[in-house]
Amino acid sequence: MKTLLLSPELFHAEGGIARIMRLYLKALCELAGAEDTVVSLARNDRPGTDPHLARYATSALRGQAGCSGRRLGFIRECLQLGAEADRVVCGHLHHLPLAWLLQRLRPQLRYFLVAHGIEVWRPYSALEVRALRGAHRIFCVSDYTRRQMLRFCPALEPARLQVVPNTLDPFFSADLPAISGPPQDGGPHVLAVSRLTGADSYKGVDTLIEALPGFLREYPRARLRVVGGGDDLPRLQALSQAEGVAGAVDFVGRLSDEALRREYAACDLFALPSRKEGFGLVYLEAMSHGKACLGARAGGVPEVINDRVGALADYGNIPAISSALAGLVRQARDPARIRNHAASFSFPFFQRRLRAALA
Repeated sequence: MKTLLLSPELFHAEGGIARIMRLYLKALCELAGAEDTVVSLARNDRPGTDPHLARYATSALRGQAGCSGRRLGFIRECLQLGAEADRVVCGHLHHLPLAWLLQRLRPQLRYFLVAHGIEVWRPYSALEVRALRGAHRIFCVSDYTRRQMLRFCPALEPARLQVVPNTLDPFFSADLPAISGPPQDGGPHVLAVSRLTGADSYKGVDTLIEALPGFLREYPRARLRVVGGGDDLPRLQALSQAEGVAGAVDFVGRLSDEALRREYAACDLFALPSRKEGFGLVYLEAMSHGKACLGARAGGVPEVINDRVGALADYGNIPAISSALAGLVRQARDPARIRNHAASFSFPFFQRRLRAALA
């Protein structure tokens, strides 16, 4: 069995899709039998072997290519590598028509789609519908994503859409030597981790800033630390000034995994009241450190956060977000229970779900 894994990127970016597709690569390599092989192709990665690849691959990986964002190069590589593949796993809907074309050339080939979130919460083109209907399975990261796909494409066979929740990267683990975080100043320390771009304004960092005045009235020494960078940063900084909370907000920029783990270890709770999360890997990262999470009652987030490990508020409801933050401080959640909840999304569970879904 030869498997071709297609992904927008594996190592070029640090977004959620890149992180989860690395874990698909790891799972596919570890599930491979003695005679099986895996080949990965990432459109936006640079040619050559990334130094982090060894973490996620075994000897089953017999080829890996990056196309530096070149669309035609990606198509050409895909057609060449797919000519000998038995199955194709597509990490994005945009790649599915290529898998459909490969199946037209090799009818015995089976192809699969990983459906993450907002990229599939929309109407589909005629070609996308045809490619979706030809997929052997569609792996939906949440039941919400599954329902949205069936809503926009009622012609899909529901049995082909299986929920395979995202998983926590075993290399992003809280079970590491003790690490210290930023100094505490006596107040509740709230952490948010997100891309800060105009295209990602739905993440809700602005609503979190707008909720701070109410939170600070009850906890005057509270702080919000925002990890991430992007073109929306000036607007968010101006918003914190306009809300009179600039002195309580730290924009710390992009961080390495090690520095990010320090932030998770140091915070009292994690908050990202996002409107369009298909799943939300950052919640699992925070929970693996025993931290309660605040999310929005939207998208796939309610499938990750429940009242035993955090709280939910309606997206954009500033008083509700402020009240939920204060409630998580007043009624702290049990860190052991939070870690156990995160463990239910561990990589071994993910790998078993994927094995069954690939059958």
